[in-house]
Amino acid sequence: MAGIVGIYAFDKLWRMARFTYYSLLALQHRGQESAGLITCHDEGLSEYKGKSTVDRIFSEEKLTAMKGWMSIGCVDAEVRPEESIQPVIISKPVKIAFCMDGKTVNWQKLAEGEGVKAGSDVETIAQLLSKYIERHGPLDGAVKLLESLKGGYCFIALTEKGEMIAARSPSGLKPLVIGSFGFDYGVVASESCAIDVIGAEYKADIPPGEVYLFTPYSIERARAQKTDVTYCSFEYVYLARPDSYINDISIYEARMRIGEVLAEEHPVDGDVVIGVPETAIPFAMAYSNKTKIPIAMGFVRTGPHVRSAIKPTQFERLVGVQLKLNPIKPAIRGKKLILIDDSVVRGNTTKNTVTLMRNKLGVKEVHVRIGSPKIVSHCPFGVEVPPEDELIARHLTDDEVAAVVGADSFHWLSIDGLVKAIGLPRSMLCLGCFTGEYPPCSKA
Repeated sequence: MAGIVGIYAFDKLWRMARFTYYSLLALQHRGQESAGLITCHDEGLSEYKGKSTVDRIFSEEKLTAMKGWMSIGCVDAEVRPEESIQPVIISKPVKIAFCMDGKTVNWQKLAEGEGVKAGSDVETIAQLLSKYIERHGPLDGAVKLLESLKGGYCFIALTEKGEMIAARSPSGLKPLVIGSFGFDYGVVASESCAIDVIGAEYKADIPPGEVYLFTPYSIERARAQKTDVTYCSFEYVYLARPDSYINDISIYEARMRIGEVLAEEHPVDGDVVIGVPETAIPFAMAYSNKTKIPIAMGFVRTGPHVRSAIKPTQFERLVGVQLKLNPIKPAIRGKKLILIDDSVVRGNTTKNTVTLMRNKLGVKEVHVRIGSPKIVSHCPFGVEVPPEDELIARHLTDDEVAAVVGADSFHWLSIDGLVKAIGLPRSMLCLGCFTGEYPPCSKA
């Protein structure tokens, strides 16, 4: 998984590196392993990237030195070698900078057919785009790529000629939105929060299969051939920020509805409702409102915001949980607790939390409620789901999971409940990580 952003000013007086930096900060939750930024100016392309979080990679001195009135940037959850950190630069046949979110299932076969030497998936797809731009031009070349690549993805690219290309796969599985700051500059990003934080106005989602081409004088659009549209349901549960809109749906409002449905499906008597920061807070608020059980602030985050579910190793996940879950003892001690979380993958971090409450805080009862269905299968589109033999919900019943983590009861949101909360037809949602059944775009 990754977060991407592109900003295009229509006046060369602008310097867009700092704006892109702020947008990447807003997208940091989509990837914490690496980040990069590339600007385009009269002398060509300038880049800076590294392995860490955005605020640790970019210094004031570096941002000030990066000139250019257009820029793209990326945060990435995938561990990559230094030379493959996004965005990447491809020199031939047309020099471009390129970043993407998501995965494609036939990129190797397509590269072989086009005579492109395969590197990483991102580098190879960038080479394909460069070749199609040479052959068909930037707009038609991007459309050709969308019609050739199967999967769930979106990408943004800069050309050395001073153009910016933004495209969303025909499946629509990965989000991509567009906004503007008057007539001064346009912004494209994975989520609307990246547009909001730089003072621009969110306009709309880029429709599935659509390509935008920004030039100094115009914005052109074209669309690839239509296919079945399938949006990622996990965006609404966990991936996106609550202040974002995705597919014209407020993430905050969707999560509030999830909490209400969770209360309807799995009510339980308790003294207090506690939400695990940050994603599950709206779930807990709505659960409390629905059941009339008081809500309390149960945890305080220590240090930087660590998304433990997307950390690559178990040690890093446990450390991440300890950093973000320091309990507020008076809110919890000696009470019957309803603990609301966004998802449970392996169960280790939940067990760690419940054990802490029982052993050190003396809670009477712990009832765990999860604001997503059971995760039972991998994601072919880039979300970091561990191997299936490590997924606790795939192998155990609710009662067995409760016994393993030390809870008095343990229940997940149903799949029908999630669909109801999102408010889209089930046929338009990818529920593969919950069902093991994937949309047509997952097949090569």
